[in-house]
Amino acid sequence: MSSQGHKQHKEKAGEAEVAADVPNGGAAASPDPDPLASGADQVQRLLAEKQELMDTLVRRQADFENYRKRIEKERHHDRHRAVEALIEHVLPVVDAFDRALAETTDSAYLEYRKGFELIRRQLVETLTKQGLTRINSIGQEFNPHFHHAIERVETTEHADGIVIGELQPGYMFHDKVLRPAMVRVAHAPEPQSAHRLRHEN
Repeated sequence: MSSQGHKQHKEKAGEAEVAADVPNGGAAASPDPDPLASGADQVQRLLAEKQELMDTLVRRQADFENYRKRIEKERHHDRHRAVEALIEHVLPVVDAFDRALAETTDSAYLEYRKGFELIRRQLVETLTKQGLTRINSIGQEFNPHFHHAIERVETTEHADGIVIGELQPGYMFHDKVLRPAMVRVAHAPEPQSAHRLRHEN
């Protein structure tokens, strides 16, 4: 082979090696994606994940706070009901003191009476601190929510429907009627004409 032919063969071999190093059959390699753009996308994704976690945390905190308030309300209601039940059982004892004091008028029992009055007062003060209040009845207009009418008394000395006597006191526990008062209620007499007409019929 001549020196010229050898030279041409060497050049062709070199070109083949260069072509083999170039991907896609000799086409130039495309440049890498913009690193700044991919970094911004990643930051946005992380921020979105952070916001989602924050929202979840806020919801969990709100759920826990609602749960805590509900449990506290239920506990308060249970304590409230327990005190109410206890007072309901103690009221007959207060009534017994009232009857004993009403009947103990003899001077020979004066010292005993003072002792009864002291015990009753201490008992009522303790119940009052727990939320017990006595219903004011005498002189008030009859109210079926607070009073239980035992007797209607025909009279002209009081307006119709006014409570004129109390057979048993009523009590409230906070804003609830624990026991209505048993009362006598004034009843205005009918006019003579209406009374006579009714008897004639």
